Amino acid sequence: MTFAEGLITIYDKLDDNWRLPKDVSLIFPFSDPDVKTYLNAFYSRYFNDNKKRFFLFGINPGRFGAGLTGVPFTDPVILQERCDISNNAVKKNELSSAFIYEMIDYLGGLEFFYSRFYISSVCPLGFIKSGKNYNYYDDQELLNATIPYIIKWIDDQLNLPHFSNKAFSLGQGKNYKFLNKLNNDHGWFDEIIPLPHPRWVMQYRRKFKNIYLDEYQQKLVVG
Repeated sequence: MTFAEGLITIYDKLDDNWRLPKDVSLIFPFSDPDVKTYLNAFYSRYFNDNKKRFFLFGINPGRFGAGLTGVPFTDPVILQERCDISNNAVKKNELSSAFIYEMIDYLGGLEFFYSRFYISSVCPLGFIKSGKNYNYYDDQELLNATIPYIIKWIDDQLNLPHFSNKAFSLGQGKNYKFLNKLNNDHGWFDEIIPLPHPRWVMQYRRKFKNIYLDEYQQKLVVG
């Protein structure tokens, strides 16, 4: 079984039967046959092998990226224009996707990057509250509700070929703190290395973007 086949099997097992706080709704794109087609096409193209990869963990899918395409940090525009995977999703741009794919180019391009790295998320599904993206750690009740799903999601992915000496958190604050604690409890990786979150860079530090691209390159390729 290839990396792609194993991962697609994991996605196929996800369901939307989550018990959440009443004011929080789930982003679950995987019941859409089109999303399954995009996801299968993407992973079959870039992960059709048994190579070990370093894992990068974002927070959870957002409405305009993986919430539409099923692929982390890959909005419908980038999926079509950069990955050459046609899609019928609403062509929304996502700031995080823009940074990630600029970073991928900075490091050497799609083939180079995806042959060495796999981008996932701490929580496999995203959330909406009051019409906006909501993070798994944004309130304690939601966090408590999602922890069992998060642990199973990460455990399942560790059946894929991977390097266990280190993994990366996309986010240096709450995402890193939570993932690092879970990792200390479960011993998944020797260490978790934090990286600036792509949206934070694009929203608050865009004029210093090259500094953060250099940081990604140093930690991912050199470190």
